[in-house]
Amino acid sequence: MSSTVTDGGYTELFIEFSSALREAGLPIGTDDVMSLCAAIAELNAADILDTYWAGRTTLVTRRDHIPVYDNVFRYFFLDEVLSKPDDPRITMRASANSQGVLQVPDTETFGDQHQDEEFHLGYMASPADVRRTKNFAECTPEELAALRRIMASIRITPPRRRTRRRVAGDRGRRLHLKRMVRELMRRHGEPDRFIYAERRRRVRPLILLLDVSGSMADYSRNLLQFAYSTRRAAGRVEVFCFGTRLTRITRQLDRRRPDEAMAEAARTVFDWDGGTRIGDSINDFVAKWARRGLARGGIVVICSDGLDRGDPETLANALDRLDRLCHRIVWMNPHVGDRTDVVPNSVGMLVAEPYIDRLLSGHNLRSLEEFAQILPELG
Repeated sequence: MSSTVTDGGYTELFIEFSSALREAGLPIGTDDVMSLCAAIAELNAADILDTYWAGRTTLVTRRDHIPVYDNVFRYFFLDEVLSKPDDPRITMRASANSQGVLQVPDTETFGDQHQDEEFHLGYMASPADVRRTKNFAECTPEELAALRRIMASIRITPPRRRTRRRVAGDRGRRLHLKRMVRELMRRHGEPDRFIYAERRRRVRPLILLLDVSGSMADYSRNLLQFAYSTRRAAGRVEVFCFGTRLTRITRQLDRRRPDEAMAEAARTVFDWDGGTRIGDSINDFVAKWARRGLARGGIVVICSDGLDRGDPETLANALDRLDRLCHRIVWMNPHVGDRTDVVPNSVGMLVAEPYIDRLLSGHNLRSLEEFAQILPELG
């Protein structure tokens, strides 16, 4: 631990927290406490979300221990149960701002939130007022940082398609004859249930094409963060960036830490905040990747404002070829806002309109959450 953390009393704090978990029944040893302190040293100890995940990843080894950990964390840091008056812990108000920063999956909730909850970490929590409906371009750096943390918890369910191959299941229109005969022989001609033949479902590929040109500067970083979260949550996800040329960054986003992934992607994309040639970039994607089977039967999501400096005919031809190879084309334009039923009048959008199966915005956190909800329906 650094001297800053030691002087602030964090080491004693986390030792006390580990002791509380041990009293609650979790098998925590000295090496686990040292791992927690080492993890906190690499993170921001004043951030309640960093503290939560650092403790959960180092102190929890079994899934059934998660509810116990959550309850103790709530009691220890958020003071859910009234503490003694002489409790040496410093308290701090958990307003709606800090509630927005501390996001955990819905299946692992702590219970009802209390507006007057207080927790202690020695420093003030993030003052960012997290609003899911606020445009990314209007957010402060603190708000964007909080939104990206929430964005990392968005759950992505990849779209699926039905294949011709059939597997045994409990529902269907026809019986699975091979499995039924095997069941009859095993039970001497008296089966206890019917076995049906269901079509096997496979995950469709998801391809994200992100516009990182100068006109998308207010949104490209957040869309890249969303692509990183999608890549880690879903299965077959490919990510490309384009400005004046196309760059594949799928491998760069395979870093465990999001900051490292963002930095590696930024070093790989040479035309960041440059010009825009959407038609040439999509044409390059079709020629080098889509025709080789990468987009076959997949969902292609193009995140761009449609401000193209290239030839409109090139864009039309590229989208026409792409439309024949993929299953759906989704265009995410931040300038659309909440009016997803109206296509912007830019040249690129007017050319792309006949080939777009779904028009979305992606200008705020709420629109990205809506995309995650409708994604399974696109299969």
